Amino acid sequence: MSYSKTQLNKVFSAVFIVFIGISSAFFFCVACVLRICTAPFDPRRIVSNVFSAFWASVYTWAMPSWFVKIVGREKLDIRKNYVFVSNHQSQLDILVLYRLLFPYRWVSKSSVFRLPFIGWNMAFNNGDIKLKRGDKESIKAMMAECEDLLRRNISIFFFPEGTRSKDGHIGRFKPGAFILAKNTGVVIQPIAISNTNKALPKHSLTFQGHTEMTVKVLDTIPFSQFSEMAPDNIATMVRSLISEHVC
Repeated sequence: MSYSKTQLNKVFSAVFIVFIGISSAFFFCVACVLRICTAPFDPRRIVSNVFSAFWASVYTWAMPSWFVKIVGREKLDIRKNYVFVSNHQSQLDILVLYRLLFPYRWVSKSSVFRLPFIGWNMAFNNGDIKLKRGDKESIKAMMAECEDLLRRNISIFFFPEGTRSKDGHIGRFKPGAFILAKNTGVVIQPIAISNTNKALPKHSLTFQGHTEMTVKVLDTIPFSQFSEMAPDNIATMVRSLISEHVC
């Protein structure tokens, strides 16, 4: 009996998802121990964030058909903090972005924090920021928390589109991240992601075949370059810049 490529992808995807679930239970326990042990001297949760980066990277290393290329990692300085912004193509974006191995806090929709192990880790160990879409009070609280973290030299990562792209085309960037960058004087760090939607399309749990994905760290945008610009104009500028580097 022969099987189609689609059928094989579905079977392999199911096995890989089970592997993620089982291994996440183990990694979550390790992450909790690390957080408890490092809490007294690591208020920025750098150890927890770097461990989460390793945890996520395990899955990109384990998938034989995925090839992740990181370009420009050397531009990042661990002594500095950034307002990271990136296009959003796939659920895999978070995994491949963790390959930067750089500590930052995610802004993510609140439902993600309810996911067993992975979501719990984001909430309890990493200190990532919850956002309830369309809720004005939640948005206000998120902005206040992000501003506080940025002033404490902690980096924040945003997907300014607010949701994954349906077709790879970059949507309109919302101004929240850029308001924070202006208010705090923190530099903007654009990131361009390519081809993650080909490995795992939106609304799908079936991983596709051989895929070469790229995370490109672009040049940092200094505060002096956008200090006099309106947030919406900054958003348009950064979106255009990222679009030039998405394959």
